[in-house]
Amino acid sequence: MQVARLCLGLLLPAAAALEFAYHHQEQMEAFLKTVARNYSSITRLHSIGKSVQGRNLWVLVVGRFPKEHRVGIPEFKYVANMHGDETVGRELLLHLIEHLVTRDGKDLEITNLINSTRMHFMPSMNPDGFEAVRKPDCFYSNGRENSNHYDLNRNFPDAFEPNDVSRQPEAAAVMAWLEAETFVLSANLHGGALVASYPFDNGVPATGTSHSRSLTPDDDVFQHLAHVYASRNPTMKKGDQCKDKMDFPNGITNGYAWYPLRGGMQDYNYIWEQCFEITLELSCCKYPHEEKLPFFWNKNKASLIEYIKQVHLGVKGQVFDQNGNPLPNVIVEVQDRKHICPYKTNKLGEYYLLLLPGSYVLNVTVPGHDPYLTKEFAKPLSCNKAWSVHISSDCLSHICQIKQNVKYNPPSSPGIRDFMPGYCNS
Repeated sequence: MQVARLCLGLLLPAAAALEFAYHHQEQMEAFLKTVARNYSSITRLHSIGKSVQGRNLWVLVVGRFPKEHRVGIPEFKYVANMHGDETVGRELLLHLIEHLVTRDGKDLEITNLINSTRMHFMPSMNPDGFEAVRKPDCFYSNGRENSNHYDLNRNFPDAFEPNDVSRQPEAAAVMAWLEAETFVLSANLHGGALVASYPFDNGVPATGTSHSRSLTPDDDVFQHLAHVYASRNPTMKKGDQCKDKMDFPNGITNGYAWYPLRGGMQDYNYIWEQCFEITLELSCCKYPHEEKLPFFWNKNKASLIEYIKQVHLGVKGQVFDQNGNPLPNVIVEVQDRKHICPYKTNKLGEYYLLLLPGSYVLNVTVPGHDPYLTKEFAKPLSCNKAWSVHISSDCLSHICQIKQNVKYNPPSSPGIRDFMPGYCNS
């Protein structure tokens, strides 16, 4: 079956090679539409909404089943160009799309990724800002904000303090998109520094702000995710390549430890949408000369691909009732990892929990019933597979064979949900 797929892949039409240059809205749309047309069996192009000035917010989906979610296949996304004058990520995503679709059936690593993952790519969340830049600058251009002069990375609800800003069309479109999908892992591509930054961006003393940091209950996973990306980027991992910028050991940082940020997108993803997101700062210069784009592609290609693979970390499965019906809205969380908003199964009864290899106790709670505790084991990426949880009136059986066991140290701030009782319901 694999051999047949590899051979058939050679017959797929080739898209015109994408040049290393900045692509404005019309050029970007033309490229995405060409890819969607030439690789229709593994792509889906759609707009999740429009910008203030009416430009489409394009998303290209790549996967073996691009048209719809399939049980057991996790959803991944990259979002770039949230700040219109931070441009490297926009072009990297276009080249990543080309890299994936042209190697399906030829490159085993890429073919396996397409087989096992549904990937969503938004090259520009702020097309108006990108088009507004008239004189590119390394430090600041008037295209940073959207056309209403709002910073989109300050435009999301904030769990830690009020953020009573006017919700912008671009942010509202992303929020609706997140509600419509079951995203598990994500990264937000920025520019102006060289670092992989992980949540929280904001916080309270219960998350560690009195120690100049703000840690999630999944801090070990987030540090791993940031390290996966930075360690494969030879300049980012040095941590000191941008003049007049902070030094970041190993090229990673906690967002709050860098600088507090209210209304950011990565915190919103993690708290409200059950999606682990980090922020990738890809270039010291926000809007570098296009002659440098091949350099950035070569430095980031391996990191971009390896980071996508991390969506398969941990455990995933479905929750069923005693009649075999999938149960939505069942809380499935690791004991001692209580999220501000409890992580729940989707409409198909699925749960996805990103965890490092080790043994964990899952707390499975059906509304109106007492919680069940069940032992679970997170496997290395190569061993990852799904499990089912069957809930009856008298018992829960969900014991899996150990594949790898590591010592688990609980995070330093396990009581975060206690700080905000009833917050999510409000």
